[in-house]
Amino acid sequence: MRPAVPEIEHCVQESSDGSLSRRALIGAGALGALTSVPLVGRMFRLGDALGSPSKAQDAKILQLVLQLEYMQVAFYSQALAQGGLKGDLREFARAALVHERQHLAAIRKALGAKAGPKPTFEFGGQTKTAAAFTRAAIDLEDIAVGGYNGQAANLTKGTLASAAEIVSVEARHAAWVRSIAGEVAAPDAVDRPMTARQVAAGLRALGMRT
Repeated sequence: MRPAVPEIEHCVQESSDGSLSRRALIGAGALGALTSVPLVGRMFRLGDALGSPSKAQDAKILQLVLQLEYMQVAFYSQALAQGGLKGDLREFARAALVHERQHLAAIRKALGAKAGPKPTFEFGGQTKTAAAFTRAAIDLEDIAVGGYNGQAANLTKGTLASAAEIVSVEARHAAWVRSIAGEVAAPDAVDRPMTARQVAAGLRALGMRT
């Protein structure tokens, strides 16, 4: 049984219906992994693991997850403010933003002073219209799923268990927004994992600048 981590559990708040939108991100083993934090550019050179999972490697992967969550929070916040979203699409964006804010708070709390810096973003027209937002949201959630899956084999057992709780919700986000767009919610039989380099490239393509 994975031990509880009170400081993480405490920062994952309940949603408006009283249910937890996400469980704690990180098991106790991951907390001990937090070594010196690389700069964003160095973090993006993580790539595939070249050996057995380790706590030090967990820490590097958590930095990648942190950048992803920063971007998701910024993207959904800006779209809700600027994109004229209505109906089901606005409901999706609001729910996703609540989830991503809770992850970001959990990851930052776990990393403490060692958390990497907040990136800057230039989303351009991707947050200005409903159609552009929908396409970008699908791409961003697919990157989240691919990124988590791509790093699964690189994580220690405790951290992997926590990551598995998150990636399933990211997949639901991707299916939800596809359904709103009138697309097949689960277009493929399997999800293709992404390396850290591929995740970083995808985030840059969607508007991450530093």
